[in-house]
Amino acid sequence: MRLMGVMSGVACGTPEGAVQVEVLEDEVAQVVPVGGGEARVVPRATLPRDVREGDVVREGHVDREVGARLAREVAEWRARLAVSVPDGLDLDSGAPESLTGRKEY
Repeated sequence: MRLMGVMSGVACGTPEGAVQVEVLEDEVAQVVPVGGGEARVVPRATLPRDVREGDVVREGHVDREVGARLAREVAEWRARLAVSVPDGLDLDSGAPESLTGRKEY
């Protein structure tokens, strides 16, 4: 039972800090400490009833503000890594032909 209490404290973001819910299943959830750390599997019952994947749990409650901030940061990070598609390259067509243009001599 002691392990369950420790896991409950971690999942609810008590002294160890806030966690982000990565995966929700029927009986368990995978959570990761906000700011980095090792993912843990916890009983889903230790999380708030209204929690969704991607939410941040702090002190036993869903912290929507921190979750929204983290989502914005990830979107900004992905935008910085985005690569422009050259004109004339149609990625939706399934690329039936070679992606390298024919050379004319």
